[in-house]
Amino acid sequence: MLQEESDLSLIIAQIVQKLKGSSLYAQLERQAWASLQRPEIRLESLKEDIKEFFKISGWEKKLQNAVYSELNVYPLPSHPAAPPEHLKEPLVYMRKAQGSWEKRILKSLNSMCTELSIPLARKRPVGQQKELLNKWNEMGTDEPDLSLFRPVYAPKDFLEVLINLRNPNYENGDSLSFRTHLGLIQVPLKVKDIPELKECFVELGLNTGQLGIDDSTQVPPELFENEHVRIGQKVLAEQDSAAAQQYIRQGSPTALRAELWALILNISSQPEDILYYEQLKTNVIQHDLLVDSLIYKDVKLTASNDDYYFVFEDYLYQVLLCFSRDTSVLGHFAYNSASPPKSYIRGKLGLEEYAVFYPPNGVIPFHGFSMYVAPLCFLYHEPYKLYQTFREMYVRFFFRLHSISSHPSGIVSLCLLFETLLQTYLPQLFYHLREIGAQPLRISFKWMVRAFSGYLATDQLLLLWDRILGYNSLEILAVLAAAVFAFRAVNLMEVTSLAAAEAVLADLSTLKVMPLLQIFLFATVT
Repeated sequence: MLQEESDLSLIIAQIVQKLKGSSLYAQLERQAWASLQRPEIRLESLKEDIKEFFKISGWEKKLQNAVYSELNVYPLPSHPAAPPEHLKEPLVYMRKAQGSWEKRILKSLNSMCTELSIPLARKRPVGQQKELLNKWNEMGTDEPDLSLFRPVYAPKDFLEVLINLRNPNYENGDSLSFRTHLGLIQVPLKVKDIPELKECFVELGLNTGQLGIDDSTQVPPELFENEHVRIGQKVLAEQDSAAAQQYIRQGSPTALRAELWALILNISSQPEDILYYEQLKTNVIQHDLLVDSLIYKDVKLTASNDDYYFVFEDYLYQVLLCFSRDTSVLGHFAYNSASPPKSYIRGKLGLEEYAVFYPPNGVIPFHGFSMYVAPLCFLYHEPYKLYQTFREMYVRFFFRLHSISSHPSGIVSLCLLFETLLQTYLPQLFYHLREIGAQPLRISFKWMVRAFSGYLATDQLLLLWDRILGYNSLEILAVLAAAVFAFRAVNLMEVTSLAAAEAVLADLSTLKVMPLLQIFLFATVT
């Protein structure tokens, strides 16, 4: 009990400290001062009166949403004496693996820099600045020669690193239960089984109404949808983040999705947010970074060739170029196992006082990175709103898909969860694919790293991302990956090679997400 109380007071202290630096704190302070002029505020009951004023004026709700947002993002409290790196990642071998992976990425970036004789960053000449400003909204028409640039890494390179992960304490151990795991991931992490997943995703049950399901035995779909829309409008009117998160577990109506996601992510488009975005844009126009070419290349290789997303090419450049300059993103490294790469001002190599984070946001884009932004373009048409939503989605969720950690939503746990589900509930299929050299993870890894973006039809992808936001977890990605294999199991049992298995699973654009998840979780005999 005492431990729980001290944990709670520690969380409160951390959140108060975080919010003190926010614009919301300054606004609350201003409102409190302004309220002193009001006749209903009396000196003898000042504290209670100001609290009541905040409640009536809606500021209390804004504060609640900010606290709820922090609770969703903040890591669980650890021992007060725990070092900062323990908050980032408690397991030493994971931290070491992430450190050596970062060195590889940086080496790849630096060698490209040397080969092409291009600086990591330079100030653009005035003529180039004007040119970029003039074509800011049509950057897709630009065709720079990017043939010499290559992605720093692709998901398959990252998978090889995860396959080689080992816990040194298990090296000569005799953990029989773990030896029986015949997948590619060989680290002992606790992952959920189907009964635990059923409990976790209880709102996805067969008897609960869902958006994304065409038929329902209890209630006709149109009745459920009309009622669900009505409740959604009420949730938005209340402006309650926690209620929105609970509501969206059953899917979001298309017309309300943009506002619901913004409410859950606690995004309020204030004038200062628009100004901040404009400052990032100015920074892009003034300075040319090597990562700009990597972003251009990635968009050209992925989103520009996608039937759903090619029309958003200009938006993707704008958002990703601004993202690379955003130093506020560095804040998420407090709870991310990764660390931002450092570079040195020319001629000052090795001198710490001349070290700078590169790129300024600390995130080096990889092949497929732009696909995290592309689906959001369907929801937000103002670049600054699109930008804010992507940044929040990234620092809450997407960073976990390309960093090595033991977190339940981290990519290592997702891979292990996927393999465990297949091996436990579809053993014949798992062993068949393993025997023919088509380890299932080699096929599904790219889906999970991209959170299925570019693989599912957009309406289905947004229904999936609704549930990621609703449950504040990425575990549903591994469940869906296993459900896809279960759905195509009959065909997969016929294949005799990795190429044939990949062909069976090449096109996921016709799949319906919610029926697959429901059948796998709630109609599978456990």
